[in-house]
Amino acid sequence: MIYIFCAPSGSGKSTMVKHLLTMHPDLFELSVSCTTRPPRGQEVHGKEYYFISVEEFQKRIENDDFIEYQQVYDGLYYGTLKEEIDRIEAAGREVLFDVDVKGGMNLKKILGDKATSIFICPPSVEELRRRLEGRGDTSPEMIEKRLAKASVEMEDMKYFDRVVINDDLTHAFEQLDAIIDENEEDRN
Repeated sequence: MIYIFCAPSGSGKSTMVKHLLTMHPDLFELSVSCTTRPPRGQEVHGKEYYFISVEEFQKRIENDDFIEYQQVYDGLYYGTLKEEIDRIEAAGREVLFDVDVKGGMNLKKILGDKATSIFICPPSVEELRRRLEGRGDTSPEMIEKRLAKASVEMEDMKYFDRVVINDDLTHAFEQLDAIIDENEEDRN
């Protein structure tokens, strides 16, 4: 099984994924995406992302190395390498994707029933603003861009298999765990 997690920036998507990795360390593994953005804080190449240049990213596009990719902003690319799925499945694990909304929708189209797409939704745009501002690593201009993008992305949640509202972290974890349990029962 493959799980695709998507959300507007600041909605708690990475927190949900980390929860699953902590609760089920032998079952899941995170697919590491490529990006052309620089690392933030303590991010490490090969752990949070593969940080590569725009030129290298474009070369990998030409080589058909990506199952999907997006130019999110001018000169800012994110993509999913085909070799990541192969690596995780060869290890006998289930793949977790932590990707943007358009990337997740593309992955779902490509992977079909092999994947469950989950949209993590903030309780409100105001709360999303508070979370983004609270990070302290994002410029006011970028926050405004992300909020504008979030409004569009939230319209796409209807295309996802499941939606988890992240208004209370404990409740959101319970919703997520129920989805995983249900999928695991359906497989057995």
